[in-house]
Amino acid sequence: MNRPIQFKNHPFRFLLYLEWILLAIAVLTAMLPSPSPRFANTVPELAIFSLTIFGLMGLRLPTSNNIVKITYTACEILLLLLTGAYGGRTARLFPFLYIILVTRSCLIFQQLGRLVVTCLSFILFLLTLNYRSPKFPLPPQVQERLQERFWFFTLSLVLLFGLSLVFVLLLMNTVLSERQSREKLAIANEKLREYALQIQNQATLEERNRIAREIHDSLGHSLTALNLQLETAVKLFPSNPTKAQMFLARAKELGSKALQDVRQSVSTMRNHPLQEQSLEQAIGILAEDFHRSNGVLPIYQINLIYPLPTEISTAIYRISQESLTNISKYAKASAVKLELTMTAENLRLIIQDNGRGFDLQQNSTGFGLQSMRDRTLALGGELKINSAHGCGCQIIVDIPLSRLKR
Repeated sequence: MNRPIQFKNHPFRFLLYLEWILLAIAVLTAMLPSPSPRFANTVPELAIFSLTIFGLMGLRLPTSNNIVKITYTACEILLLLLTGAYGGRTARLFPFLYIILVTRSCLIFQQLGRLVVTCLSFILFLLTLNYRSPKFPLPPQVQERLQERFWFFTLSLVLLFGLSLVFVLLLMNTVLSERQSREKLAIANEKLREYALQIQNQATLEERNRIAREIHDSLGHSLTALNLQLETAVKLFPSNPTKAQMFLARAKELGSKALQDVRQSVSTMRNHPLQEQSLEQAIGILAEDFHRSNGVLPIYQINLIYPLPTEISTAIYRISQESLTNISKYAKASAVKLELTMTAENLRLIIQDNGRGFDLQQNSTGFGLQSMRDRTLALGGELKINSAHGCGCQIIVDIPLSRLKR
C-alpha cells in the first residue's frame, strides 16, 4: 500500500517570515518598469506568479518518501529558473532566492540531500549569471576595459555566493542539530520521569510486601502461639485450674507481644526485629516460646565464625521464626532440630522436624514459604524444601557470604 503524501509546517517561523519579506521585495521589484534594454524580454506577471507559488510552498514541507521530496525541490528550482530568466530587475535578487532553496532543503533532506541541493544551487547560479550577462556590442577599447571589470565583479560575486551557501548550510546544520538535541533531551527527560515513576511504584510495592512479610512473620507467630496457649488452658481448666492459669498468663504475655508487633508494623518496621539481641539469643527465645507452646524443646546448634551483618541475621531470624510457626500449626512434630553453620564462603541454615510432612506439589506456594524464599533470594541465596507425607520436613537455606563481601 502506498504511503500517503505528508507535509509539516515550517519548523522555524521566523525563517519563513524572512523568506516572505525577501520575496515581497522581489515581487515589488518585478512590478516596477525597467527602461534598460537588458530586460526587454521580461515577463513580470510570470515572475510574480512564480515568486508567489514559491513563497506559499514554504508553508508546508514534505515529510514522506524521497520521491515527494525530490519532486517538491524540483518544482522550487523550476520556479526560481523562471524568475531568474523572466524577472527583469528581480534577477538581481535571484542569488538570495537560491539561499532560501538551500535553507528549505536543510529542513527536508538529510546531510547528503542538503549537499546535493547546495551544489545544484551553485551550478544554477552560475548558469543564470551567464544567461543574464550583457551581450550587446561595444567599442574594442571600452569592451576590453569593461570585460576586465565584469570578470572581476563576477568572480567576486561567485566567491561571495559560494561562501554564503556554505555558511547557510553550516548554520542550518548547527541549528537543526541543536534542535534535535533538545528534542532528544526532552524525550529522555520524559522517559526518565516515567522510569522514576515506575521505580517509585516498584519501591512502594516492595515496601508493602516487606511490611506484609514482617506482619506475617512476627504477628502471625505470636498469634499462633497465643491460640495454642488458650486452647491448652481451655482443655486443662476443668481438671487442673492452676496449670490452666499458667497457660493463660503465658497467653497474656503473647498478647502483649502481638500488640507490640502491631505497633512496630504500623511504624513501618523501622526497629530491628532482634531488639539489639544477638542471633543466638533471639533463636534461643524462639526455641523457648516453641517449647512452652508445644511441649517440644527444639535442639539448636549455632556455629558462627564472626557476627553476621544486620540484613543476614534478620533474614535468618525471620526464616527460623516462620519455620517454627509452620511446625506449630501443621507438623504435629515431637522433635525439631535447628542448625546454623558458617564457613568462610557460605552460611547454611537447616531446620528439620519429624512431623507429618506435606506434598511439595500442593503446599509450596503459601505466604510463609514464599516469604522465606523471598528473603533468601534477596541475599543471593538458595532455599530448598524436602518433605513428603509422613516423613517430616527439612528446610535448607544457603547464603553465599563471599558475594556479599564483594
